[in-house]
Amino acid sequence: MPRLLLTLVLLTIFHYSQAGIIRGKVTNDKNDALPFASVFIKGTTNGTTTNAAGQFHLDVPAGNYTLVCQYMGYKKSEQQVTMTAEDQVINFTLSPLSLQIKEVIVKSGGEDPAYAIIRQAIRKRSFYLDQVKEYTCNDYIKGVFKMRDMPGSFLGKKIGAQDVEEMGLDSSRTGVLFLSESMTKVAVRRPDDVKVEVLSARQSGGGFGFSFPAFIDFYENNVTAMVSQFSKRGYISPISENALFYYKYRLEGVFQDDGKTVNKIKVIPRRKYEPLFSGYIFITDNDWRIHSVDLMVTQEYQLEIMDTLHITQIHVPVNADVWRTKDQVINVTIKQFGFNVAGSFVNVYSNYNLNPGFSKKYFDRTIMRYDTAFDSKELAYWDSIRPVPLEPEELTDFRKKDSIAIARKDSARSQWRLDTLKARQSPVKPGQILYSLGGAEHNFYFRRDTGIYAHVLSMKSLLSQMEYNTVEGVVLSVEPEVNFSLPGNQQLRVIPRFRYGFSNGHLNAYTFVSWGKEARLAGRHGYNTWTAGGGKRVSQFNRDNPVSPIANIFYTLLFKDNYMKLYENWFGELRFRRRFQSSAVISAGLSYEDRIPLQNTTDFSFRKDSSKQLLPNHPYELAGVPFERNQALVLNLAFSFQPGQRFIELPDRKVAIGSKYPVFRIAYSKGIPKIAGSDADFDKWNVEVKDNINLRLLGEFKYRFGAGGFLNSKQVDIPDYQHFNGNQMFYNIKYLNSFQLAPYYRYSNTAAVFGAANVEHHFNGLLTNKIPLFNRLKWNLVAGSNAFYVNRDNNYVEVFAGLENILKVIRVDVIAGYQSKEDTRIGVRVGFGGLFGGFIRPQQDDIAQ
Repeated sequence: MPRLLLTLVLLTIFHYSQAGIIRGKVTNDKNDALPFASVFIKGTTNGTTTNAAGQFHLDVPAGNYTLVCQYMGYKKSEQQVTMTAEDQVINFTLSPLSLQIKEVIVKSGGEDPAYAIIRQAIRKRSFYLDQVKEYTCNDYIKGVFKMRDMPGSFLGKKIGAQDVEEMGLDSSRTGVLFLSESMTKVAVRRPDDVKVEVLSARQSGGGFGFSFPAFIDFYENNVTAMVSQFSKRGYISPISENALFYYKYRLEGVFQDDGKTVNKIKVIPRRKYEPLFSGYIFITDNDWRIHSVDLMVTQEYQLEIMDTLHITQIHVPVNADVWRTKDQVINVTIKQFGFNVAGSFVNVYSNYNLNPGFSKKYFDRTIMRYDTAFDSKELAYWDSIRPVPLEPEELTDFRKKDSIAIARKDSARSQWRLDTLKARQSPVKPGQILYSLGGAEHNFYFRRDTGIYAHVLSMKSLLSQMEYNTVEGVVLSVEPEVNFSLPGNQQLRVIPRFRYGFSNGHLNAYTFVSWGKEARLAGRHGYNTWTAGGGKRVSQFNRDNPVSPIANIFYTLLFKDNYMKLYENWFGELRFRRRFQSSAVISAGLSYEDRIPLQNTTDFSFRKDSSKQLLPNHPYELAGVPFERNQALVLNLAFSFQPGQRFIELPDRKVAIGSKYPVFRIAYSKGIPKIAGSDADFDKWNVEVKDNINLRLLGEFKYRFGAGGFLNSKQVDIPDYQHFNGNQMFYNIKYLNSFQLAPYYRYSNTAAVFGAANVEHHFNGLLTNKIPLFNRLKWNLVAGSNAFYVNRDNNYVEVFAGLENILKVIRVDVIAGYQSKEDTRIGVRVGFGGLFGGFIRPQQDDIAQ
């Protein structure tokens, strides 16, 4: 081993003795620094980019070169350099471009000469898009976010000094929030194949950083990379096929660059509230290719979350015929909820190979792979390969946060670290247990050989779990949970539940115990979960729980509409679930229930209208179907998968990141008779396919198609029926899994076959961006239909249209529902939808059900 280390050291010394470093600074004629200027060796794509202070350094092998410095809006400058092993200092002072206007006579009412240039660029767009079928290159990426201002509290929670310290900010609550750099090798084969090899990456304080190149290609009709995360429709390129319908252009002037005439064209959106850029695009004469871009999008043009997104690119020749992006800088600003954040992502592309000769199997479903030693590089390595010098603030951030991370790692098993964590933990307050929305939580820290861990005790507040229904009256629930951290990344959850109804006097209590562990199968990573539970509980007849407790309280007390229908059951369950690294999930469970009917025990309501009566607890739509005490032993099997899954490959595992194909699910339930007194005797099947399809400018289409039925229905009780998720309340959130105006149990059945479909289209600004006020508020149209068919007497269809993204979270639909034997229903439903509303889901424990 010492001999090997000595050999590596000697090789390293030899390598660096053959190269030198050019350092310097780029300024203008007023001595102002020019940030993100491009500096490269003429005739190649090997180069660097200046930092925010205009500084650069570049590793150059020994030899004679021409060094080129280029900055948008300034004359290109060249300097001859002879490199030896000695470092050199070369500074550039750039002069502003002296733009000349072409001698073009524009008659009264004629068009600007920019339009003729743009038409030529549009004609050549597809040629340049497909000119290079495959290539490789290196890409250095540096990403940084800086906090410039922040509020003292957020969502009612104070942001204290400890929180500021944890974020890595200084006492003035400013500083670097996030900083990372990486060196990657990128392989591309058009139209869709990409593979990124992360050779090295680091994040201040530890982590993977940001290592995926942001390929923003303005030869595409619809620019999606980077910007699509903030506008699902993407943005229309200034040289797209239909660009003339969306943009106006003005020729600002022309200049010469290496014998080529370059046209500076101002890009002006024709209308606000369309997904459009503004700024400048530079097009070369005769070959009509992109020379560089300086474009911006803002919130007036459908940008969400961020206030501005500014993109600059410089393209340079790779050979006599092909130009590629050399430097790309993305600057963002975010001013939301009192936070003021500025960020930038710098990409420096180099070493283009336009004839890589990929093997047939080179591109697979792994689109990003981290080298096994990606995060173990020394500082000397980063100083040698980094093309963009770090700024003083960034150097300090790396040094400070890395030191803290090392200190924490070294002290991870220390008594001091354990005592610190215990001392920093706030005690549980009575208000958290009684009424807090977040409930209460306490960590029990302890040491192992591998570090500090914690068992976690949490509990929902008593007020948040209070309910009212006509069966139990006022209900008080106590719902604690204990999470045990076990050796080997194992997790044990113990979830007891206690529920008391003050009207019927019933105490129900049960417990679930769940054990989860990472496990490999055939060498592939996955996660196994075993769950066992038992006791006595109250359940809705439809296990999808279509009626939420809080909505039931509101409707029962104010309108005398008791939609929630319940039964009691003694039960025992055993379940197994495995999630594969492909995101496929297989589950199997065996459950036993002793089911007990329940009756209303209270008729209290604030509404005193005697003409309206509360309904019995038995589903009134199934009045002809008796429900008496029965026992059911049921086997449940399910498998879901998404073909074509793509992966990020880490040194020890693969992580699935999605696919262009739908998600498929197959399920089967078997009622097993004559065991433990079980009355159930049925075979039930279900298949389902669902997907979200982003159609870019046309919006996003979502669908869910399903079919199922009973192969055998000798003995089926109401909880085992095929139920459709109806909704008779003003509130709805189970989009694509419900029927917004359908009664809850009217269409429940035991038919051999049924079919169901849920579709909705989110226009994401299409159409509404042309309506005054709506476009300013960014309210978006959504429309769709829900339908199922069992037979001629049992079918239902509804169509709806609505607005979403109201206050970024609210969605309002108007629905018309039709059943072949009934009058058409018209209703309004309010739920969550839009930028943040889509993240709100019904509160449902995936274990304690």
